[in-house]
Amino acid sequence: MKRYILFFSAMFFLLTAFIAPDSSIKFGLLKYNGGGDWYSNRETSLPNLISFCKKELGMNIDAQQKIVEVGSIDIFNVPFVHMTGHGNVVFSDEEADNLRAYLESGGFLHIDDNYGMDPYVRQAMKKVFPQKDFIEVPFSHKIYHQKFDFNNGLPKIHEHDSSPAKGYGIFVEDRLVCFYSFESDLGDGWEDPAVHNDPANVRRKALEMGANIVQFAFTQ
Repeated sequence: MKRYILFFSAMFFLLTAFIAPDSSIKFGLLKYNGGGDWYSNRETSLPNLISFCKKELGMNIDAQQKIVEVGSIDIFNVPFVHMTGHGNVVFSDEEADNLRAYLESGGFLHIDDNYGMDPYVRQAMKKVFPQKDFIEVPFSHKIYHQKFDFNNGLPKIHEHDSSPAKGYGIFVEDRLVCFYSFESDLGDGWEDPAVHNDPANVRRKALEMGANIVQFAFTQ
């Protein structure tokens, strides 16, 4: 019964977000357990992406991100959730069930490995979808071809292991519900210029790809 209540509350929010022009959409930053630094890019990363999407995509998004916990009903109040960090990620059974219900009822999760979270987030998401695995998203997929074209997939923002940037996804009935950017570090590229001293063109590419993810999530 609880799952059906959460489903209808999520769908109600998603519908009203589009039919009420005076209401702004709120983006979520996922707070999780396990000791990983979910807050690593908290100050400027997602807020800067929001500002970019408002300007470039004309979206009515609240300038302030909302911190949402994996197991909280609050997650159903945000149609787009961003997750990042460097280390451990642990979902309880209840949290995994809640996140699954959120994604199956229309929500979208973007995971961005800030370097070091890969084995942990894969294990955590396996708990959310035991029968599914991350699969590499082909360069031809629409997520790479929204307002901005990325014919070679994810841009490489920061070098860590000298490996190519890759985008992985989890699909539910052919709908991409979770996009995982690995070895790219998009979130660092969204931060204020003084944080990492990234060149303007590199930051621009990170923001453009972020905008593509957002636009895709709202139009697929």
